[in-house]
Amino acid sequence: MRYFEKISFEQFKKDISCDKDLYNNYILPKRATKNSAGYDFFAINDITIKPREIVKIPTGYKAKFNDNEALLIIIRSSLGFKYNLRLTNQVGLIESDYYNNESNEGHMWVSLQNEGQEEVTIKKNTAYSQGIFINFLKIDNDETTNIRKGGLGSTDRRDEK
Repeated sequence: MRYFEKISFEQFKKDISCDKDLYNNYILPKRATKNSAGYDFFAINDITIKPREIVKIPTGYKAKFNDNEALLIIIRSSLGFKYNLRLTNQVGLIESDYYNNESNEGHMWVSLQNEGQEEVTIKKNTAYSQGIFINFLKIDNDETTNIRKGGLGSTDRRDEK
């Protein structure tokens, strides 16, 4: 099972806006073509990034997927090539236990930095990054039993089973 969904309106109000129409009408991730690897993430509002500025973008999304999978978040190639935008963490990595965590429901954020010389505006409903689901492998003697306790950066804060 694998899908994207919107965060709850309560989480949306905390992280983005109290605008119910905005909540009802923003676009969930989707692939542009039948052979696209990535699911495009679309801007909820216009995003302007000045040269050297870092902007943290709430996606409004959370993702449910299998335990042996991860979701990679990367910049759209065109934004890197044309405007010198990059993800501040280069590649975002979302694990399956991030979904519905106690801190933020699994709300995913993207942090972009403008390394170019010109201000860049990403218009509302324009794709700016993409998510790619991948399978991953574990070593044979992996005995990890830790449980996630929270959202971003929370694998440093966990409980043993």
